[in-house]
Amino acid sequence: MRPALLTIAMSLGAALSSCAGQAPTATVANKSADGVRDRGPLAADAVAGVTDKTLATLLEDHFDWELRQSPTRATRLGDHRFDSELGRERAEDIEASRKERKAFVARARGIDASALSADDRTTLALLVGDLEADMGAEVCEAETWELSSFSSPVSATNHLPELHLVSTAADAKHLLARYGEIERVIHERQDNLRRGLREGRVASRESVKRLLAQLERQLGRPVKEWSLLTVLSSPAAKERRKSFTAAEEAAFLDDAAKIVETRVAPAYRAFRDFVSKEILPAARPDDREGVSALPGGGACYRARIVMHLGSAREPEELHRTGLAEIERINGEMRLLGKKLFGTDDIAAILNRLRTDKELYFDTPQAVEEAAKKALEKARAAIPQMFGILPKTDCVVSVIPEEEAPFTTVAYYREPNYDGTKPGEYFINTYRPEIRPKFEMEALSYHESIPGHHLQIAIAQERGALPAFRKFGRATAFVEGWALYTEKLADESGLYSSDLDRMGMLSYDAWRASRLVVDTGMHHLGWTRAKAEEYMQSHTALTASNIENEVDRYIAWPGQALAYKVGQLEISRLRQSAKEALGAKFDLKGFHDAVLSSGPVTLPVLQQQIDAWVSSRRQ
Repeated sequence: MRPALLTIAMSLGAALSSCAGQAPTATVANKSADGVRDRGPLAADAVAGVTDKTLATLLEDHFDWELRQSPTRATRLGDHRFDSELGRERAEDIEASRKERKAFVARARGIDASALSADDRTTLALLVGDLEADMGAEVCEAETWELSSFSSPVSATNHLPELHLVSTAADAKHLLARYGEIERVIHERQDNLRRGLREGRVASRESVKRLLAQLERQLGRPVKEWSLLTVLSSPAAKERRKSFTAAEEAAFLDDAAKIVETRVAPAYRAFRDFVSKEILPAARPDDREGVSALPGGGACYRARIVMHLGSAREPEELHRTGLAEIERINGEMRLLGKKLFGTDDIAAILNRLRTDKELYFDTPQAVEEAAKKALEKARAAIPQMFGILPKTDCVVSVIPEEEAPFTTVAYYREPNYDGTKPGEYFINTYRPEIRPKFEMEALSYHESIPGHHLQIAIAQERGALPAFRKFGRATAFVEGWALYTEKLADESGLYSSDLDRMGMLSYDAWRASRLVVDTGMHHLGWTRAKAEEYMQSHTALTASNIENEVDRYIAWPGQALAYKVGQLEISRLRQSAKEALGAKFDLKGFHDAVLSSGPVTLPVLQQQIDAWVSSRRQ
């Protein structure tokens, strides 16, 4: 999973300053001595490869606006104009942001697409699509009710020291200023959630309970053990600060500890009390978990489908697709189960996969080492599958202790654009006895290579793409690609055994079940219990993972649909291209054609592959 720029596509960096369907207001514009607004070091990247001047001006303005909306994202991309700031979420800020977005759409619609080059037309179409999808999602009023262990100001701000790296005295000063901003961020989120209560919008009860458990777990530990401080004392962090004198180092760590102890910890405790006393009593009950239970929830869900899939799709159609895919994949699992376990009964196969202790890890270190081994195996194999390869490295990291019990099995964080940090494949090592060995290879290929890291690093390194396309949302493309590569790994002989192949099939069933469960809860009125029961009956996920997954689907309506929809479309395009080209079909060339334009919507991907097929025919 790429914790999508909540993106939602939510990257954890953007989560510090925005929720799905909203973006806080721009910060005050920096100006040079001559009064011209400073657009920062990424201004050229914003218009890379663009030939039309009007479009270039629009893209430059829009990307600058996006960075001002999300100061932590700007920092990760190497723009340090806003390094002391966190985003703003006051009601007036959100309203201003919506007006600015609408103005960008009007400017984009005013450009004559027929007069543009093919690449510029694609860029314009993607920009309009993103902006209009975000405008459509405004109906959700997400800032007034989205709250879970996956989406809270505490879970987001806990990651600040990983997003804001400290190498200089200025870096240290800015990070401490950001720590000082956490209290404001939490207060603004509370104000939005109170508005939601007044308007009949609130998170689900179980999601709130799980958030409270996460908060209690963190608040029950000494502040010195929080990631806000421990990350600063890690060997890697100290190495980055090697230019500091002993006195500077001690002063920085002491100042950080004081701010966390005297300002951040009280804000976290106050947030815990607010959630417990105000949100929990009003939270949606178990039979009203889906977004359709909220005012305007039906329209919200359809808007989220457009946001994550890139086009409108009927929930009933997606539900049927999921059911059909589950039937197909469970059939493959039966065949392999007969070979592995001597039975083709799906219930017996799933029970064996869940209960055989030999199939699970016994130490956190073993989980981490298995992830590293799979990454190395894939890294050695990718030249056989791809012509374009990323220069940026990917490393395995462990999900922080305070987050691990309440989050998914793994996620990926993209490299810093300025090269100061590699891509990171975060693995969950909490309770290793519930982490299946047989799923580790599929998981690793999805999150790192040839999945998320390969796709995202290649996009970032494409010099002729404007910045917003390098870092685009396109959830169905991003997640569909990562799921597609799980099967690609099988074609390439990367799975070590039939048991690991069973893990691949289990993961495919997991993503297919999302089509059923997400539409079930958010459109058909399913309860959490029914969703969990369905996944228990059709996937090999453990009960703990299923609980975390269902909580995530409730918190992020529509996002989980993107995986299987994107995978099916990429696979369809590959088969179509193969049939059209016959002996001229080249798998490396197909993959390069898919990845070379950055993350795009599925309709645009169809156009790109059609163009590639035409070029190969000549």
